Amino acid sequence: MITIENTQECFVQLWRKLERTRRLLGGQYKRFCIRRVLKVWFGMEATDDFIWEVCHNTVVDDEPSCGWDELPLPSLYPRRHRELLRAIVSVRLGIGMRKVDLKALDRAYSVVFPQSTPINVNKKARK
Repeated sequence: MITIENTQECFVQLWRKLERTRRLLGGQYKRFCIRRVLKVWFGMEATDDFIWEVCHNTVVDDEPSCGWDELPLPSLYPRRHRELLRAIVSVRLGIGMRKVDLKALDRAYSVVFPQSTPINVNKKARK
């Protein structure tokens, strides 16, 4: 059972768990997709309604995911995984997508993948 909170510590655990899940599914020759991740993480709690809601909220490139799309490596293409974790936290806690702490989520990514370029989609240019 995963306890999900809207904190940086929880986000660090989620990023690490995402990478471990990718390795686990790869070792089992299974597709690394949203549906499989949710089934591994939540087991019987990952109902079709829960999966649909997470997939519906995981919007990348103005297109919602259907759940079966293969996910790329989290360390190389973090935006899709960022939106996935954001949607999971939002659905699990029953809060809106805008209430998820994106700064903490991005800092947690930098902690887990220190060699990767930090992500911050919403940053503003300095004047």
